[in-house]
Amino acid sequence: MHGELSKLGIEVAQSTVAKYLYRPRKPPSQTWWTFLTNHLEQMASIDFFVVPTATFLVLFVFVVLSHARRRVLHFQVTEHPSPEWTTQQMREAFPWDHGCRYLLRDRDAIYDGDWAAITKGMGMEEVITAPRSPWQNPYVERLIGSIRRECLDHVIVWNRRSLCRILQSYFVYYQHSRTHLALAKDAPESRVVEKPECGRIVVIPQVGGLHHRYQRRAA
Repeated sequence: MHGELSKLGIEVAQSTVAKYLYRPRKPPSQTWWTFLTNHLEQMASIDFFVVPTATFLVLFVFVVLSHARRRVLHFQVTEHPSPEWTTQQMREAFPWDHGCRYLLRDRDAIYDGDWAAITKGMGMEEVITAPRSPWQNPYVERLIGSIRRECLDHVIVWNRRSLCRILQSYFVYYQHSRTHLALAKDAPESRVVEKPECGRIVVIPQVGGLHHRYQRRAA
């Protein structure tokens, strides 16, 4: 509008025009993304995803992700997830009651009534996403997407033991080698910058050769 007026030789301040423009109302409280950002250091998220095997068995993977450095705190695989099994995984993910302040999860029925009491006893406040809103749990959803695109889409899973071995290998790569844009292109377990004087570049295959780590070694 201001540009069109100026082209017609009408001189008017931009602020004069701006006051007539529509401005969206600010929400009464912080947005969801602001909440996630503000509590980045105090939050972890959990989720399940399924993996079919070569013999058409469906395996369930439970994963716990810390938001602060995108660290995978715990994972486990089962054929038959249950509330009791899931609760045990939380105890293993946060031993000695060293939990996070906020625990982000969806509305899966596996988190039954006893689940809330257990997480509260561990000092965690549950943050539950809206129904059918995976975008509200973006960090763990992105992790699951990375697992599929960078690993599981390229291998054949035979059984539970096979899947555990594959995921363990991938998470070693993910934690110690893979750089993340959100971490200023660093890995969850921070990597030092190796100067040219440190030696020649060598290639280290990881995840069965699906990925590689590049680092310098003295001759």
